[in-house]
Amino acid sequence: MRPLRLLAAVTGSPRLLAAAPRTGTAPVHVPPDSLSGAGGTAPAPDRPSSRTRLRAWAELLRVSALFTVPGDALAGAAATGRRPGRGTALAVGASLCLYEAGMALNDWADREEDAVDRPHRPIPSGRVAPGAALAAAGALTAAGLALAARAGRPALAVASGLAATVWAYDLRLKHTRLGPAAMASARALDLLLGATATAGAAGTHAAPGPAGAHPPSAALPAALALGAHTYAVTAVSRHEVQGGSTAAPLAALAGVAGLGAAALRGRPAHGEPSPAPATGTLLLPAFVTAYLRTAAVPLLHAVLNPSPPLTRRAVGGGIRAMIPLQATLAARAGSPLVGLAAMGLVPLARALSRKVSPT
Repeated sequence: MRPLRLLAAVTGSPRLLAAAPRTGTAPVHVPPDSLSGAGGTAPAPDRPSSRTRLRAWAELLRVSALFTVPGDALAGAAATGRRPGRGTALAVGASLCLYEAGMALNDWADREEDAVDRPHRPIPSGRVAPGAALAAAGALTAAGLALAARAGRPALAVASGLAATVWAYDLRLKHTRLGPAAMASARALDLLLGATATAGAAGTHAAPGPAGAHPPSAALPAALALGAHTYAVTAVSRHEVQGGSTAAPLAALAGVAGLGAAALRGRPAHGEPSPAPATGTLLLPAFVTAYLRTAAVPLLHAVLNPSPPLTRRAVGGGIRAMIPLQATLAARAGSPLVGLAAMGLVPLARALSRKVSPT
């Protein structure tokens, strides 16, 4: 056999076989499929494991920030002077669903922007399909409204306003000047949802607390305080990708300090019930200290060095600081033990935020 034909026979190259001169010996043909492995088929690409898919959805929904949600309803319930009951539980469930709907919708709406700035996010990285994220947002919104409806028509009305605000923010208002105000309104409405559901849950009457019962409107000062904090954190978050802003974290730092000082005032604001004198006097300063430490310290770092990593850290601290702020609002309303229950979520939020970013 000539050398060229011998090489073709060994390599199975169709071009070399065609170039080899014909002789009386039949050409040796190696099927191309045999080069790809046993059975003549190429190995199929590995499918994502269940753990990988679960991780992708956890990132999409930002599950580490979920622990900041139940305290809204608890603070709202405390503001009405009632102990948490069935209506409060329904409000917590509705709030969790609507919050997660907003997270899924946020990434769906930002999928093209994230492909440039955050290609590691679940949708641009291909780990979650855009249609699946949008479907999840719709299903979670429906579930949240259904839970709120079980707490009565007033609660459903507040939840509907909350859902409309969430969708308007994600689809239209996020990148406008109204973005921070829309996000602040959503958090304020979430606290009012807890107050309304607790005060008027269908078929139940929540037991009044030690300070007596109040109408849901008594929760307005607490809702405004939570909204102010949310506005400040959202304004900072608009710079977390590029960094470079000193004014936003500085203004947020001033707002956080103002909220902490207001919480420690001797007399509650107009319309707020008075705190329980014994336990409240002990726990309220501790809650305020935890709030300032969680929110103010990373904001100060972002003021001194407005780099993207420190700005993102300030946003994450501001999100986690909502828990001690909710505890503070509950204690000022006369329910320090409710605030203590909310503070029990802090270790969980901190531990999970190390695995899944809340931003």
